[in-house]
Amino acid sequence: MTLTRIQGLIFSALAVLGVVATVVLPPLNPATEVLVVGCAIVVLGVPHGALDTLFARELYGVRSLGAWLRFGLVYLLLAGAVVGLWFIFPLLFLIGFLVISIVHFSGDPEGTVPWPVRLMQGGVIIFLPVLNHASEVEHLFGLLVGPGAAGLLTPWLAHAAAPWAIGVGTSVLVLAWRRSWGALELGSLGLLAWVAPPLVSFAIFFCTMHSTRHMIRSARFSGASSVRFLLAAMFVPLLLVAAGSIVAWVLLRDQPVDQRVVQIVFVGLAALTVPHMALVERVRLRGWVSGTPAKGAGDTGMAAGGDGAPGDPT
Repeated sequence: MTLTRIQGLIFSALAVLGVVATVVLPPLNPATEVLVVGCAIVVLGVPHGALDTLFARELYGVRSLGAWLRFGLVYLLLAGAVVGLWFIFPLLFLIGFLVISIVHFSGDPEGTVPWPVRLMQGGVIIFLPVLNHASEVEHLFGLLVGPGAAGLLTPWLAHAAAPWAIGVGTSVLVLAWRRSWGALELGSLGLLAWVAPPLVSFAIFFCTMHSTRHMIRSARFSGASSVRFLLAAMFVPLLLVAAGSIVAWVLLRDQPVDQRVVQIVFVGLAALTVPHMALVERVRLRGWVSGTPAKGAGDTGMAAGGDGAPGDPT
């Protein structure tokens, strides 16, 4: 059984566990939920983007100090432009963030999956929470971009939620007909997004599906089998993210704590996703194939092209 398949089974089990916990346990205090889930997203979800250094080296040959400085400058300029959009045009920022999230998350399924199914999976975590938790979604959006912008967008998501759910159900049947393990992943994700609180469902999905799968693929793409090598590649980016988060926490000190957490986490995610996609989508669309092994590569089944890469029938 491949590593990504094992990871998918673990995610599916955790998704079902999240659904059961939602049903049988009392809900968390909203402020506590924001703090706990926000910390989980930062600690377990954000680090996958720190591996962008591997893609910069593989795709653009960034190796010298000058090249890394130029790469870092472009990366920060793109991220800063997203933050500026949030500050000046919050509704446009939110719409753009949701759209690029759908596109980016559509890359999660393994194997040769039809693009309509990928699209449905990419939007599960965006649309299905509105079916059962519309007021919570609007509240979270309000913390992020203000109640006015949130009030304009949430009804449109509500109108699209039921048709999207039908599309997701149809996609599960398509994947089951193709005897794909993706049917279990998509089915459990849809159930989680429908039942669990929006922040909880997003955290479980983002940390144990999207982030974990991306880290497996990144290691495979670069040919890196050494955990030490991967941690070294992540060190400087994570240090910069931590520094930026501290600066943002100080700048937003007049905001309530829960609003500060939501803004730092999700504006930060949006700002990092744009340059992250600029690197990763090119690789994802060609099937996560790389021809250059990285330092620390070994014969562990994580080399490029193995472990059920997209484009393989596995």
